[in-house]
Amino acid sequence: MHRGVTGRLSGVRVLAAMSGGVDSAVAAARAVAAGHDVTGVHLALSKNAATHRTGARGCCTKEDAHDARRAADVLGIPFYVWDMAERFHEDVIEDFVAEYAAGRTPNPCLRCNEKIKFAAVLDRALALGFDAVVTGHHARLGADGLLRRSVDLAKDQSYVLAVLNREQLGHSMFPLGDSTKEQVRAEAHARGLAVADKPDSHDICFIADGDTQGFLRKHLGSEPGDIVDAGTGEVLGRHDGAFAYTVGQRKGLALGRPAPDGRPRYVLSITPVTNTVTVGPAEALEVSQVDGARTVWIAGEPPVGPIECEVQLRAHGRPAPAVVELAGSAMSARLRRPERGIAAGQAVVAYRPDPAGDIVLGSATITTAS
Repeated sequence: MHRGVTGRLSGVRVLAAMSGGVDSAVAAARAVAAGHDVTGVHLALSKNAATHRTGARGCCTKEDAHDARRAADVLGIPFYVWDMAERFHEDVIEDFVAEYAAGRTPNPCLRCNEKIKFAAVLDRALALGFDAVVTGHHARLGADGLLRRSVDLAKDQSYVLAVLNREQLGHSMFPLGDSTKEQVRAEAHARGLAVADKPDSHDICFIADGDTQGFLRKHLGSEPGDIVDAGTGEVLGRHDGAFAYTVGQRKGLALGRPAPDGRPRYVLSITPVTNTVTVGPAEALEVSQVDGARTVWIAGEPPVGPIECEVQLRAHGRPAPAVVELAGSAMSARLRRPERGIAAGQAVVAYRPDPAGDIVLGSATITTAS
């Protein structure tokens, strides 16, 4: 089993996934500096890649591929482009659309890590004789094999890596987990990497213009339905498609008349069967119990009873104290304090606080929150 750059012997044959950004370039550079036999690969994930990025939006453009190749040239490593567009479309984009159609709010980065970067790519890498895949994710994977948060909590990506199993983690390397983003950019400058000041990608990578509603409408079409009040059942307005809404949403409801008490309304639930969006006051968003399915437990043997830990319920959410219990492939989390706006389709990730950095215990896909 391979445990990460730290503590590894030199000479490990690794495949560096190079997106064309600064993080993956520096991760590849650190793997080279550690004495590993490194090959760079850029994943072509779009069937019709745009020529240029729009600021920090989008990824996998021709510009990104060129940036990755230039970084590989500076590092003096072989470089290839792998066409993963069909697999990405099936496993990430189609899943994204289907989840919204079912009234859930998916996280495509989780699915991409699970299905593409650490399934399709890692499987191919191992078949080709590589020992591990190195990426620019901000997370730590030490000699103990445990996945931990990055030291740069603002950039921590352990949440979107928590879907990986122990076998996949055993063949993964995350060299950036002990560095801040500022340190990574400074190192890129020192190494002469042209991507040192390139903006980070954000939002959903395959929706370059940031118009998620427009993207979903193109795939799902318009399907008008009612927006109803949770307390009275009164129809307050109409929508063109329930997919345009997510739990906790406040803006864009266009209800036409305010609540009797003048307070704002929020989306409380989405019911695809009746094509209904239910709204209500902020306090109605509070939940104390979160249930999930498709549990992946990566820190030792799964617990046989309830355990005290912390959970994170969205990609940039704050940790919340909870009691977590497993039952087969299901996970339940009783929250020690109510949380608001928890959407089905996101992940519940359990962490154990540790002096060396919070340890990822496991994850599940949220099915219900009450």
